[in-house]
Amino acid sequence: MATTPKGRALGIALRKVRKECGITLRELASMIGRHSGEISRWENAERPLTPERVAQILTALGVNGERFQEIVALAYDSKNPPWVATTLPEREQQLSALIEFEQTATLITAVAPLLVPGLLQDRGYIQAIMSAGGVPPSEIPTRIAIRVGRRDAITRAQPVRFVGLIGEAVLHQVVGSRKVMAQQLRHLGEMNGRPNVSLRVIPYKSGWHPALEGAFTLIDSDNATPIVQLENRRSTLLLHEEDDVSAYQEAIEQLQSAALNEHDSIKLISGVFERLEKNRDT
Repeated sequence: MATTPKGRALGIALRKVRKECGITLRELASMIGRHSGEISRWENAERPLTPERVAQILTALGVNGERFQEIVALAYDSKNPPWVATTLPEREQQLSALIEFEQTATLITAVAPLLVPGLLQDRGYIQAIMSAGGVPPSEIPTRIAIRVGRRDAITRAQPVRFVGLIGEAVLHQVVGSRKVMAQQLRHLGEMNGRPNVSLRVIPYKSGWHPALEGAFTLIDSDNATPIVQLENRRSTLLLHEEDDVSAYQEAIEQLQSAALNEHDSIKLISGVFERLEKNRDT
């Protein structure tokens, strides 16, 4: 069965509650009269769950109140797209699912016309974005840690392949300061040196291209439905229906035709970096 974003989030939530309670799969199976293998498949989103079954599991684990309602809500329409997350609990659930999709992916393609893709951002750049974006200062260290931690998907021993298609504007938009941008461009060069990472720049002269419609990320996996993530200031959208995903796959093909090759992209990034380094204190 294809794994959907909401189905993945539901399985993650149930596994988290079970582990918080110190209950093993076998113990939970005994409590609700099911087989431990079946529960494992539920937690891995390999089998669908009804709201009634979710309620049974949560009741057995002693979960009630607001958390009970939030998790049961994931079971409704877990197969149906799109998943628009607007509330804080929904966005946290969605982020958990997204991180697991990233960790189990075979290929992540990030299209970013204006900002460096999240998995390629360094700490100074992240902090500059969050500080200017109005994130409460007390929350910034935790959010930076989460974003940097997600980078493990492309830096670990057996990393996910990553393709970044970035607009030329990304290189010239000063985020934080010239010093911050110089370090971020240095970081891009270092990341591109990894054998699993490919970075290509879409030049100004390319004319109209699909990235001008907005940033998005396509996550491909051998054991889950491909998903597309779109994000704005107030909400996040995850798509997994075939027609929706196909539209973004076609957009990526167009962008790959419009982008500079990897060698010329790094040459362009290096040139901007050198100018920033020379003038970063002015």
